[in-house]
Amino acid sequence: MIRLPLLDAGTPERFPDPRDALAEPNGLLAFGGDLSPQRLLAAYRQGIFPWFSEDEPILWWSPDPRCVFHTDRLKPNRSLRRALAGKDWQVTVDGDFRGVMEACAAPRPGQPGTWISPAMIEAYTALHRQGHAHSVEVHERGALVGGVYGLAVGRLFCGESMFSAQSGGSKLALVALAQLLRGWGCPLIDAQVGNPHLLSLGAVELPRSVFLERVRELSALAIDAQAWRSVGTLPASAFLQRG
Repeated sequence: MIRLPLLDAGTPERFPDPRDALAEPNGLLAFGGDLSPQRLLAAYRQGIFPWFSEDEPILWWSPDPRCVFHTDRLKPNRSLRRALAGKDWQVTVDGDFRGVMEACAAPRPGQPGTWISPAMIEAYTALHRQGHAHSVEVHERGALVGGVYGLAVGRLFCGESMFSAQSGGSKLALVALAQLLRGWGCPLIDAQVGNPHLLSLGAVELPRSVFLERVRELSALAIDAQAWRSVGTLPASAFLQRG
């Protein structure tokens, strides 16, 4: 039988030490609590995130190793540049946060359900309204064809999910996010748990101890509060250079 700490409803900032998370299932740390902005922000600042199905209690995780992207290494490859050559795609930031979340939550081939429940959408949309959660959207003639969303915690971006409605949509959104973050002095995108797809895109795995130290360092740093609001609309070509 698995024994887990139950989070105290009255202290949303208090979590068990993430280094005490279970080895199997990898990273399971605690259960209960809520998805209030205070608790979610406290979790991410400690290297912890929620992940659960609708028929489960809220489960909190801090896996070892941790999957991340280095923003200075995530660049458009030749196949992406070739696939998008001639396409009239536009990139925006925070233009349709809820739309990106809902697209990420939509059923996908081979996946019977999603962990992005209506409660999760409401919780992260609240964080977006407060200026903590952000999205990068890819449009073709006004229609969403790709996107990515997550939380900014100081100079760490905690990626949550991404989607493609057309081939290359999520890759372009991720590349654009990395380039913007790099320009703002943000070196890491947390991708949580590694899988072959993320690793093929350039993600790497860090020991949890190393990741938690980076979280401590980066969450204490700030970026210009206007950064996310100043991007506007840019052509896809702006993010497809070789550099």
